[in-house]
Amino acid sequence: MTISTQALAGTKAVQTTVNAKTWTVEAAAQLYELPFNDLLYRAQGLHREHFAAGEIELVTLLSIKTGGCPEDCAYCPQAARYHTGVEAGNLLPLAEVVAAAEAAKQNGATRFCMGAAWREPKARDIEKVQAMVSAVKALGLETCATLGMLSDLQARQLKQSGLDYYNHNLDTAPEFYGKVITTRVYQERLDTLGHVRQAGIKVCCGGIVGMGESRLQRAGLIAQLANLDPYPESVPINHLVQVPGTPLHGAEPLDPLEFVRTIAVARITMPRARVRLSAGRRELGEAVQALCFLAGANSIFYGDKLLTSGNPEAEADRALLAKLGLRTHVDSGAMS
Repeated sequence: MTISTQALAGTKAVQTTVNAKTWTVEAAAQLYELPFNDLLYRAQGLHREHFAAGEIELVTLLSIKTGGCPEDCAYCPQAARYHTGVEAGNLLPLAEVVAAAEAAKQNGATRFCMGAAWREPKARDIEKVQAMVSAVKALGLETCATLGMLSDLQARQLKQSGLDYYNHNLDTAPEFYGKVITTRVYQERLDTLGHVRQAGIKVCCGGIVGMGESRLQRAGLIAQLANLDPYPESVPINHLVQVPGTPLHGAEPLDPLEFVRTIAVARITMPRARVRLSAGRRELGEAVQALCFLAGANSIFYGDKLLTSGNPEAEADRALLAKLGLRTHVDSGAMS
């Protein structure tokens, strides 16, 4: 499996480092086959080489425009074609976004991500999001956005407004992608990542597991991510949240230990990335989350809601981190 070079044309000019290793799907799959304890031992060792042990990044995600998306992602309750009870809304007012960002900072978050249910933003949308990015940046928070596909111009506009990170997930391996999404091809996702890199914005890119893919296909997703040059600074790993009304509702649940293995494989193949526990964390429970931290996860989405899905409440997260002896950026005085 190879990564499209066309999608990343022009990207290498802004790179200061290159990946130390190219990961084949077979090599990533071999990591999955390691004995569980050996896999976690290897992952934790690499984690400690590149990050302070026991430090967790807190990221808050706000839906600035909910529902009404024209795409057909089989996991997504915001797709207009599915009957999930999610009502289409308008773009939030600037003051409401700033208030949410201020609250997130007060609760300990160091990065604030703004998500909109668009296939791609229009010019008038970008102008409004630029104002939000600038205002959130002025609060002293890292800024992130996920708005769908971006053109080269739109990526540069967001960079000018102070955007630090752009989230655009690959979702799954190329071979499985067509079973989940038909309204956007894989190459379009790679094209957007290329535009983001070329604009000088850091990349937040991961995927979803538990959608019915095989272990080899999970390894394929990780290999795709690890072979981006460079690999993403942030890698959100989502555990499928099954929402009634979406095509993937009723899918066979993923073994929780397989999810932990995926975290560990992501850490080993992308040792300098922030590996984030994202959607589906509530369903995992405390014990599995603890194993994920041991496997190299060092970032969480933090707050009551993750776009339209429930997320463990802030106080519960603080209690879990305290129970495990983990600390946050704010607690340790660090920022990345």
